[in-house]
Parts: sequence; structure tokens; C-alpha cells
Amino acid sequence: MNYKKSLEYLEKTLSELQEENKQTPIIVEGDKDIDALRRLEIKGVIITINTGVSIIDFCDKVASECRRVIILTDWDRKGGFLCYMIKKNLEGRVSCDTRFREVFAKYSMIRTVEGLPSWIETLKAKVRN
Repeated sequence: MNYKKSLEYLEKTLSELQEENKQTPIIVEGDKDIDALRRLEIKGVIITINTGVSIIDFCDKVASECRRVIILTDWDRKGGFLCYMIKKNLEGRVSCDTRFREVFAKYSMIRTVEGLPSWIETLKAKVRN
């Protein structure tokens, strides 16, 4: 793995995510994901799936409030299933952007949103050395 290239691409993607999030809410799995994104200077609206309601009810609420969302569930099996279910339930009502999730999955050796800040710090240390 080329650490420098990965770091550059992740930082570029984070910058794009910061810009997109000014207008588009991000959907994550839980509070730890929100905390991680805040540490990465993501300052816009972030919505957590884990609110105690079903995916269908969650999606109905999102559809009533949003025209476009960024889905940033973890890139493990559970996160992939959640991403699929959210997209399926919002289909035709809300535009769903999953490209950030795909980039983070490809350019990091972690599988969760909450691990992104420490992974980026690890990459920065590897590049410095």
C-alpha cells in the first residue's frame, strides 16, 4: 500500500465530504460515528440510524425531511446491509450518495467510520517516517 497516496486521497475525499455536508445530511450508524466525523471537521447535519425505530420508519422520516443524503455506514457486512436497506427504502424519494463510503472502504485498512480519525493519524505517522 502506498501510504502517501492513500493519505492524499483520503484527505481530498474528506475535504469534499465537508463541502457536500454543508448542504447534504450524512447518515451514519451510531453516536461514535458522529463523534469521529466531528473530529474530522465534518460540521453539517449528521443523522444516526440507531434511534430505536425500524429502518422503514427511519427512511420515511428522512424522506419527509431530505431530498438528498450521503450514506456513510460502516463498510463491513452489517454496514453494507444497512446501506442497501436504506437505499432500497429511499428509492424514488431521496437521492442517495454512497461514493464517500466506497472511497473510505478502498483506501483504508479499517472497516468502520469511527476508526477513520485514528487511521488517518496512523497514515500521517507512516508518511512522516
